[in-house]
Amino acid sequence: MKSWQLLKIKGMSCNHCVKAVTKALNEIEGIKNVKVDLDKAEASYDEVKPVSMNTIRERIEKAGYEVE
Repeated sequence: MKSWQLLKIKGMSCNHCVKAVTKALNEIEGIKNVKVDLDKAEASYDEVKPVSMNTIRERIEKAGYEVE
């Protein structure tokens, strides 16, 4: 089962931020096709197997950003 997900991310201000959030999400097993939009402050991805929102939130916070 594959589902498309969208997150609002706080704290991104440059392309380095985009790369950091992309890397954080790509490292989570079950997440593929990560796209981060700096202007919209959003990250989208395909969830190819269930992933806990707590796991996602922790990884993004560890990278220095916040999930809205």
